[in-house]
Amino acid sequence: MSDSPEWGDLRYFLELARTGKLSATAKKLGVEHTTVSRRIARLEHEMDTSLFLRTRKGYALSQAGEALVPYAESMESAMLTALSEASGRDAGASGTVRIGTPEAYGLCILPRFLDRLYAAHPRLIVELLPLPHFPSLAAREVDILVTLAPPRTGRYVVSRLTDLEYQLHASAEYLAAHPPIRGLGDLAGHDFVDYVQDQLMNEGLRYLEQLTPRPRRRFTSTSMLAQRDAIAAGLGLGMLIPYVVDNRPNLIPVLPGEGKVTLTLWIAAPTELFKLRRVRAAWDFIREMTESDPTQFHYPF
Repeated sequence: MSDSPEWGDLRYFLELARTGKLSATAKKLGVEHTTVSRRIARLEHEMDTSLFLRTRKGYALSQAGEALVPYAESMESAMLTALSEASGRDAGASGTVRIGTPEAYGLCILPRFLDRLYAAHPRLIVELLPLPHFPSLAAREVDILVTLAPPRTGRYVVSRLTDLEYQLHASAEYLAAHPPIRGLGDLAGHDFVDYVQDQLMNEGLRYLEQLTPRPRRRFTSTSMLAQRDAIAAGLGLGMLIPYVVDNRPNLIPVLPGEGKVTLTLWIAAPTELFKLRRVRAAWDFIREMTESDPTQFHYPF
């Protein structure tokens, strides 16, 4: 190694390792893709080794690149922590924190409580990504992820948030126009509203099969809010979370308790980002908000 690598080059290395593509890395760093290519080439020359394998799909880490990642992440963590501390201990959290959530959770829960977070940290900025699919922690698309599928490998802080209950519902009009449902065996032959099956965020969302062997799906969507409106319109039976039902009298529980499936909601963040005050402030807020009102996530039956 002729010279010690510059942190700037290691930053380019980390971003390319996370995205796997020159164009995505360049966009994230606000430079031309040729700049990324040049900085990576310089780093590989300084380290006298290839850090990436060039493939038709993009850039994959070589064995040497895999070994470098934790050291580069440690440097990134130290730099981010130093910048966070330098902003002032008593000023509260500041800067931007990006939070990825399931669509309905992000739209129905977080915005209602954000005034509390901003009151405690007036210099904090929240970017919320309430998506029908989970963004990537590994690619640093978000700083915090609320998810049904916590990362199993990698350097992450992961914590259980709460159990999340899904209960079968229907509209009053649908129930009046179709045969009565007195038990799970009566579900056969009814119409259902559900997720698009090849676009599921998590395999646990194949919950209808736990209630009836071959559900007849009349309408599917990647959006639970769209499913809720389709159920309310009488298109079929469907599974809903308490905060999605939200006191809508036309949405009636079907087989209360018996027609219920429970999954677990998790919160996760990269270890090096978890140390930052802005990330910890948002993390603690999400946990406190969840614990303060369990009725948002659990049915009373």
